[in-house]
Amino acid sequence: MPSSKEVRARQNRQKERVAAQRAERQRIRQRRRRLGGAVGVIVLVIVVVLGLTLGGGSNNRVAVSPTSETPTTAATATTVVASVKGKPCIGMKDPLPKGSPAFLIAPGPAPTKLATQDLTVGTGALVPKNAKVSMNYVGVACSTGKIFDTSFKTGRTPFDADLSPTASLIAGWKQGIPGMKIGGVRLLSIPPALAYGAAGNSGIAPDEALFFLVQAVKLG
Repeated sequence: MPSSKEVRARQNRQKERVAAQRAERQRIRQRRRRLGGAVGVIVLVIVVVLGLTLGGGSNNRVAVSPTSETPTTAATATTVVASVKGKPCIGMKDPLPKGSPAFLIAPGPAPTKLATQDLTVGTGALVPKNAKVSMNYVGVACSTGKIFDTSFKTGRTPFDADLSPTASLIAGWKQGIPGMKIGGVRLLSIPPALAYGAAGNSGIAPDEALFFLVQAVKLG
């Protein structure tokens, strides 16, 4: 039969083993918590990076060129812009961009038919129908008098206009530019039906009449 001293020694060893097992389980739980926290941080970083990457371009503005296509953006898909049908033109409200030929737009009724006015008659080749021609331009909205786009902005180049029937260009340009000479400057008064119509465009209200100052730069 073991002595009381041996029994106590055996009990002490048992307690030490139990304590060691508890300490080992505690260390395993702590490692798991640290690992779980690190994984959570990594997942959070990945989510933030993806969010910035996917959302970074949402504020990019879409320039309005005289093409007949309407760009699709988050803004145009969710915002309904009221028609300006029947509203008069309020004249020119914005200062002209640097380098633009001088021109005026008087207040009055919105144009219902295409009208052209030659401000400067060019000395170069005649622009025929269905031609391809490089144009500088300033576009003004009738109802606001604001310039919505221009090729005279810093860093911009003349717009390559395709006047052929199948090209993606507003009808007001296709019908209003032929007959100019290279170097000439013309003011186009364009009714909504020959501009962007009832659909409007980015920055242009539905049923908006437009004015374009156009300058013929070169053919081809």
